[in-house]
Amino acid sequence: MVHVQKFIDRSGHLFPDDSSRIDVVAMRLRGAAAAWYVGLHNARGPELTDMYAFMWALRAQFEDRNAGPRACLPNYCEHGGKCSQSWTTFYCDCSETDYTGTTCHNSIYERSCEAYRHQGKMSGFFHIDSDASGSLSPLLVYCNITEDKIWTVVQHNNTGLTQVHGADPGTPYTLNFNYNSSTEQLEAMINSAEYCEQEAAYHCKKSRLLNTPNGMPFVWWVGRTSEKHPYWGGSPPGVQQCACGLEENCLDLRYFCNCDADKEEWTNDTGFLSFKDHLPVNQIVVTDTNRPNSEAALKIGPLRCYGDRQFWNTASFNIEASYLHFPTFHMEFNTDISLFFKTNATSGVILENLGMSDFIRIEISSLTEITFTIDVGNGPVEVMVQSPVPLNDNRWHYLHAERNLKETSLQVDNLPKKILEAPPEGHFRLQLNNQLFVGGTASRLKGFVGCIRALHLNGQKLDLEERAKMSSGVKPGCPGHCSSYSNLCHNGGKCVEKNNGILCDCTNSPYEGPFCRKEVSAVFEAGTSITYNFQEPYPVTKNASSSSSAIYADTSMAKEKIAFTFLTTHAPSLLFYINSFTHDYLAVILSKNGSLQVRYRLIKDQSLIFTIDSGNFANQELHHVKINRDGRELTIQIDQVLKVKHNFSLETDFRAIKSLTLGKVTDSQGLDPEVSKANTFGFVGCMSSVQYNHIAPLKAALRHPSIAPVTVLGSLIESICRSSADVDANTATTIYSSSDPFGKTDEREPLTNAVRSDSAVIGGVIAVVIFIIFCIVAIMSRFLYQHKQTHRSSQTKDKEYPEHLDSSFKTDVDLQNTVTECKREYFI
Repeated sequence: MVHVQKFIDRSGHLFPDDSSRIDVVAMRLRGAAAAWYVGLHNARGPELTDMYAFMWALRAQFEDRNAGPRACLPNYCEHGGKCSQSWTTFYCDCSETDYTGTTCHNSIYERSCEAYRHQGKMSGFFHIDSDASGSLSPLLVYCNITEDKIWTVVQHNNTGLTQVHGADPGTPYTLNFNYNSSTEQLEAMINSAEYCEQEAAYHCKKSRLLNTPNGMPFVWWVGRTSEKHPYWGGSPPGVQQCACGLEENCLDLRYFCNCDADKEEWTNDTGFLSFKDHLPVNQIVVTDTNRPNSEAALKIGPLRCYGDRQFWNTASFNIEASYLHFPTFHMEFNTDISLFFKTNATSGVILENLGMSDFIRIEISSLTEITFTIDVGNGPVEVMVQSPVPLNDNRWHYLHAERNLKETSLQVDNLPKKILEAPPEGHFRLQLNNQLFVGGTASRLKGFVGCIRALHLNGQKLDLEERAKMSSGVKPGCPGHCSSYSNLCHNGGKCVEKNNGILCDCTNSPYEGPFCRKEVSAVFEAGTSITYNFQEPYPVTKNASSSSSAIYADTSMAKEKIAFTFLTTHAPSLLFYINSFTHDYLAVILSKNGSLQVRYRLIKDQSLIFTIDSGNFANQELHHVKINRDGRELTIQIDQVLKVKHNFSLETDFRAIKSLTLGKVTDSQGLDPEVSKANTFGFVGCMSSVQYNHIAPLKAALRHPSIAPVTVLGSLIESICRSSADVDANTATTIYSSSDPFGKTDEREPLTNAVRSDSAVIGGVIAVVIFIIFCIVAIMSRFLYQHKQTHRSSQTKDKEYPEHLDSSFKTDVDLQNTVTECKREYFI
């Protein structure tokens, strides 16, 4: 064994003069690892001490002073990334992971459904990564983005109603729930949410639940920490009750649960479990279904949460000297900082953490520049992103700074990421030992004035709001989200500020939904009429405010902004009609040949007709109409194509508007002859997203018929307008109801009705099979009979079908007769 002590000084470092010998030894170590391993096991006494000392010194020399860790041992590729190496560096293959970056550090998914919503996403299945670059894997959830509250839904393996028989304390029935995720994943999602719940339903017939008010419970559930919980849905923890006990409306007021009355009839206790620290429900144990006539059925709903406490966790820094401080940020090899900021200041330090000589700092260095500076012992390294527009616009801007063994990078909003590669030699460990300052600095630089939101360091949230409550010059929360997110509200929707986020007010829009993008549409039948009267203003909602929630109908209009979508196969038709007390009018009709006509009369005894005959618009396809008149200038667009541009000879207005009608006009006196002809048939088809200036007459008829000045005559059925192509594409689509999957109609007998429902399905299938068999037998019998009686059949046909009828008609009649016989035989 070679004695290597002479290479080592008292501090454990190699002498510089021996650098060439170090390289030789290092290559021998890489090329003959097995020999060194055997040598370590065979070495004894001083030789073993010398070898360990040499290897430690060699590691320190190469990792800390020369070129950093070059090999894949240890593997610096995160989250299962595959490491490969060359003579000078290493590489990470992230293709089989859910992460990206040079070290597979950054998650490709958002942290929550709230984050997806603020990207403008609609409802659907998404992966969420609650700790971003942390150790937790992404979780597949359903994001229900259909209302103000964005629900995150995680389903489990026992979604149906489960029947329980024969359970007693000696032989309990246990039902387990698997969410296809780890406890840590669900815990992170729940902790990040504002509110979570699971519906718990226990249907019982002579089967007690909690044995209230004084006994030991017969049913309990086990939550996140494997602890038994003897309370049911609708009740808080620590209270052995059901919802009816708290509301004092149980079937028997001596008990705190309906099922504890021990009745012979079916009843139930149903409510929501909403104490977050106990969720999710992992197990339920039932012990009272082993007596005569005793049975039960239970159902636990999916885990549902809304709100993201991290996404809107915000602090406002009011003066330059204000700051928040947190414990030291330990991030030796990987540094990952993400946040949102908004300010109207020209400069200021957003974040800083110092060490003895090392430090990190993120600052606004000018109106258009953000700088990320880091020093790991080799001198400061500065990465700067320059924006083409000022960043002090008091709007939210996203910032992501990262440093790893390969590179240092900074990204702001959607601007190109600025990247600096790590030097080939030098120190690589970032060593910090002072407090982390947010919004300020310990080095007496200018502090930050503005708001910081959703601050995460290496995937961990820093609670800005909680720390701001204890710091002077800093307040929790920050107003002014609409300045950044108002573009999420479409089709005339108005952005409304909330403490945590925004709300799209669709009052003045013909659309609805969380982003005012959901069409409001309905099917019109012959004679259907919607008439909106312009006699007085009305509030769209009963709790309308004067500032944002009222629609007022002017009686004199200098301009029209009309938009609607229609689908029909009937022509002629009257689609849209406005008239005034002075006999002015505007009509949109379909002519008999399917062309579209817009007929205007704004000047007495002078009508203008604009005909768009670029195709047949009564072709069962969706068509979008936009008519805009501003003073003299008129434009008409059909399906986003400009068809008409016209200038009126005189400046004129719609004077004293009387009413707006969709479909058939009931008061037909004074109608133009062509309009009257189209009005004979009215409109038969589907119409959606109807808007006239700031009024949505179709939406008012469907959503606010009792408070809007609107009259509906005939059949108006709310429906989605689908073109023939959409119908063909969706013929095989099945729509599942959100109601109970067993389709029960009587909650008192959930299992009986489940069996009835199943029996009905089986009976229907059998009936269909029998019908098909009878039809086949009938057709075969008819064929054999015709084959044997050819001459007689020919004479009969000659008699039944005159010669002037074509063969196709004869065939159709024969087929109809065959089907008729099939039906007759089936009913017999």
